[in-house]
Amino acid sequence: MAVALHVDSIDLYYGAARALKAVSIEARPAAITAVLGRNGVGKSSLLRAIVGVHPVAGGEVRLAGSALGKAPPYRRARLGLGYVPQGREIFPLLTVRENLMTGFAALKGDERTIPETVFTLFPVLKDMLARRGGDLSGGQQQQLAIGRALVTRPKVLILDEPTEGIQPSIIKDIGRALAFLRDEMGMTILLVEQYLDFCRELADSIYIMDRGEILHSGPAADLDQPEIRRHLMV
Repeated sequence: MAVALHVDSIDLYYGAARALKAVSIEARPAAITAVLGRNGVGKSSLLRAIVGVHPVAGGEVRLAGSALGKAPPYRRARLGLGYVPQGREIFPLLTVRENLMTGFAALKGDERTIPETVFTLFPVLKDMLARRGGDLSGGQQQQLAIGRALVTRPKVLILDEPTEGIQPSIIKDIGRALAFLRDEMGMTILLVEQYLDFCRELADSIYIMDRGEILHSGPAADLDQPEIRRHLMV
């Protein structure tokens, strides 16, 4: 069953600096929700708060209606949050197979297998299982990072700028993979992104952030509105 993710009025601080100001969003079941905004407006901070990397000072994150409270990242992974961080953060000296196996940490012993879906979506990974992660191209490393998250059998897949620095052909592969996960597997997907065409083609709904706050929410078609695009200009 698809699961919704709710973020209810969360605040986040770095020291005395307030990075998130009463941010509320919803990632609907079996849909792709995109969070957009200029650099430095709090998008990555929002994702890190959701997965528990940074504790929130107020508000709540709920998964399938249950509050996550102060649950640490490993607990949230076991509850169904799969995270693909900005910059991929794969292990360059481990093989592709070993990188994928790091996802086993969130699973029970009898579940510790690599789903065939990973290789269906990203066939290049199957061909490179024995190759070190650091020897892959940037696009292949991004596919590996997504595959590692899928190993955890997430209910909600969270991605931070999956198209950053990636060649167009692999961006298309990633887009097709996310559409498959939504349409065929009913997965809930939340992504931070700056590539507007990618979001317009793929997302069901969008949120626009500025200075740690949600400025706008609505359908992805809103990206065609001049006043919305103006908030995304560098």
